[in-house]
Amino acid sequence: MQCGDDRGGGGRMGEMLVKRRGDSECSEEMKGEQKKNGVTGGEDVEKESLMMELTRLVQKTVKESSWWERRGIDCSILAAAFLCLPPAFLLLGSSQVLCFAAGVLLMGVAHAVITVKGTHLASHGALSESQAWAKFWAVFFIEICGSFSAQAGIHGHIKMHHAHTNVIGLGDSSVWKVPFLPRTVYLFVAPLAVPIITPLVALAHLKGHSLAHVVRTMLMVALGLYSQYWLLIHVSGFLSPLSALLCMLVCRAMFSVPYIHVNIFQHIGLHMFSPTQRPKRIYQMTHGVLNLPRNFLLDWMFGHSLINCHVEHHLFPFLSDNMCLKVKPVVSKYLAEKQLPYQEDSYLSRLHLFFHKYQELMVFAPPITELVGVQ
Repeated sequence: MQCGDDRGGGGRMGEMLVKRRGDSECSEEMKGEQKKNGVTGGEDVEKESLMMELTRLVQKTVKESSWWERRGIDCSILAAAFLCLPPAFLLLGSSQVLCFAAGVLLMGVAHAVITVKGTHLASHGALSESQAWAKFWAVFFIEICGSFSAQAGIHGHIKMHHAHTNVIGLGDSSVWKVPFLPRTVYLFVAPLAVPIITPLVALAHLKGHSLAHVVRTMLMVALGLYSQYWLLIHVSGFLSPLSALLCMLVCRAMFSVPYIHVNIFQHIGLHMFSPTQRPKRIYQMTHGVLNLPRNFLLDWMFGHSLINCHVEHHLFPFLSDNMCLKVKPVVSKYLAEKQLPYQEDSYLSRLHLFFHKYQELMVFAPPITELVGVQ
């Protein structure tokens, strides 16, 4: 399993990772926005230097980190999830209730790790420095394991959500909104249908693509679904197709409720920006992104970059989960020194907010924020 192939490069490869994908991305975005917004030269340098200074601090931490810290830990967690699958299938063949329940739980946890943490890291190319391997892992995790289109997933997440975080009509997380659903149904019932909806949405995204791409994606998605079904029938010993399909649904939907919650809690309800007057990157991310506190279960299943290091992830999206956790003290300290927001809130607090302000947050159009002196 070649999840990390920069072992020999040591700190140099880690430094290149942030410098090439962080500095260049930030500088290009800043240059474009500076021209668009007509910022003066002195103000230009001052605001750009904030992101560049923070980038240099993060580069230093990455450079000093070992391969194990940069990629090894996250690759090991994913490998452990795959190693949990054989005992899970065997436990599902047991006639004892407790053993069967343990099999369902084990498969549900493994599926969440692989399809949330794995697909997220793969979409960012954080599992390997090699372009070829990065593409392979993206197809493997997103299409075979996640039942979605790799191309559509990367475009929606990287080129829209990350490039235009909380920008109205682009990366404002409106894709997660279903205004016609009542709040209780949306927050606690509808997410259970995610395993069914996901491949259907993937099919919809194939429209207009080449025949080769359509065939490849459909074959990969079918391979992932049929593999689990076949193993349930021939290894676990399920007697009917319906019972095997029901088991697949239960395992795949087990953690879909917190998955939906996490996706809406960390952006919706925060500052939203106009496409024509967005702030500089460091202001955009610090005002439009929120961290949840450490949670042992969600940290392992979804990854630090989606839970307690989401601010760090949006500032440096090509870092692995473990590296986001390692640079967290550096980022939080720097933002505090520069008097920039570092937003954090608890899971239950966000759930309470969304439940009682569902119409305002999930139905009505959000207000646009203008950061005076920044935009």
